[in-house]
Amino acid sequence: MSDLRSKFLEVYSVLKSELLNDPAFEFTDVSRQWVDRMLDYNVPGGKLNRGLSVIDSLKLLKDGRELMDDEIFLSSALGWCIEWLQAYFLVLDDIMDSSHTRRGQPCWFRLSKIGMIAVNDGILLRNHIPRVLKNHFKGKPYYVDLLDLFNEVEFQTAHGQLIDLITTHEGEKDLSKYSLALHRRIVQYKTAYYSFYLPVACALLMAGEDLESHVDVKNILIEMGTYFQVQDDYLDCFGDPEVIGKVGTDIQDFKCSWLVVKALELSNEGQKKLLHENYGKDDQTCIEKVKELYKVLDIQGVFLEYESSSYQKLTKSIESHSSKAVQAVLKSFLAKIYKRQK
Repeated sequence: MSDLRSKFLEVYSVLKSELLNDPAFEFTDVSRQWVDRMLDYNVPGGKLNRGLSVIDSLKLLKDGRELMDDEIFLSSALGWCIEWLQAYFLVLDDIMDSSHTRRGQPCWFRLSKIGMIAVNDGILLRNHIPRVLKNHFKGKPYYVDLLDLFNEVEFQTAHGQLIDLITTHEGEKDLSKYSLALHRRIVQYKTAYYSFYLPVACALLMAGEDLESHVDVKNILIEMGTYFQVQDDYLDCFGDPEVIGKVGTDIQDFKCSWLVVKALELSNEGQKKLLHENYGKDDQTCIEKVKELYKVLDIQGVFLEYESSSYQKLTKSIESHSSKAVQAVLKSFLAKIYKRQK
């Protein structure tokens, strides 16, 4: 895997160099240095799971045979397009959320002399994706499908972000509008499409498959993405900050978390009142009251039950798929996230 990762990072350097010398724009030294620094700061810093899973998935779709060099390069390029998309979302997300840190370093817009130029940097990141696709896929029979795929997933993610923003940030904090249906909708559009479906869809297109005939695969991956986010919500409250690398803030941030939605479902009137009075307040006493209620309601037990039933349901859906290669892709995704601690 480390060898694959180093090959993957080599492709980043190639793509970055092409973008910094794109003939469609006459760079000055200063603007080229800006974009160079901006890319290095925002694109390759994460776990790279989404990008690497395009290569993994393609290999499994080819029945596990070793990929040719050009297949590794092209699947890596698509993987990097997903990482670029992620960087674009995160740079703008951090501004909207007034965040301070991302991946253990200050958010890009928080750096001196960056500020709101970061908005334009987000737009640049978004515009790099079609340049990469044009440079490397223009002659391919699936080129238009790739463009459509990235456009559609971006459309879905931006709308998921909209629902999240208007329910979490707008006007009075009203817990009564939080429900499992709303949580699911936010998660599905904001996270699941680009984190779970997009990498596999890229691999399917490279393998010569028609996405229209793989709606069942999309549905399974969206379910998986929902399960992944519920785990995230759980770890935000109950995970070890040393392991997950951050201190959870969903309670004080008034997030439409699976935990609070479940707590509302299970609470009596007095407990609901306690939630309404303490959830979304950046005050340690209020946070502790909410966590204490989660313990009383045994939200941890409710989560473990959800985790087990989700795993069984997903495994059953995967095993009913007609293609063993597609099953292998889906099983590898599930294995990576089941019972994760971070």
